[in-house]
Amino acid sequence: MPSLALSTAADRNKQPILDVLRQIVPEHGAGLEIASGTGQHVAWFAAALPEWIWQPSDATPNAFTDIETRVAHHGLANVRRPVVIDVTAPTWPLEGAQFDLVYCANMLHIAPWHCCAALMQGSAQHLAPGGVLVTYGPYLEHGVPTSEGNLAFDHSLRARDPAWGIRYREDVEQTAAAAGLRLAARHAMPANNLLLVWMRASAAPPT
Repeated sequence: MPSLALSTAADRNKQPILDVLRQIVPEHGAGLEIASGTGQHVAWFAAALPEWIWQPSDATPNAFTDIETRVAHHGLANVRRPVVIDVTAPTWPLEGAQFDLVYCANMLHIAPWHCCAALMQGSAQHLAPGGVLVTYGPYLEHGVPTSEGNLAFDHSLRARDPAWGIRYREDVEQTAAAAGLRLAARHAMPANNLLLVWMRASAAPPT
């Protein structure tokens, strides 16, 4: 395989995330990844969950060559060609498609705060009945001690861009509620990250 962009964090966390996904999603379905980046996650999930159809996306097409090359290298017939999705757009270019899983990792802290509301609203529009939105990354939580590493990371993010920064889970939860989603599960992950599962407010929790 030719030299491709590589996220060491994505390489490190792809299996722990997959382990949780196996617990909360059915054996087959359709998944949409927001902010696919290098494509390491979608390729890993598609290989491990072959009964799923995966739709990668990113805000710009710059990463599409890496995504498509990874998919082709692993012979993954269950991954569609990536599409450009700007979460803040009034509509996403998905022609009304619905997904059993919308997955977004490590985006909320490197995007302006209004992108959180946009992610929640767009995901709610494209979740199939019983579907879930999964967000992964570092979060702050009221009443929960924050690691020194996350505090330093938050400081570095805000130094790079004042609109960035690690978000409080409670703020994300309030924003999700405005879009009709509720926090259904919280999974503590390695390296002081959280995997959060969001469902429609009227839906039963995942089993």
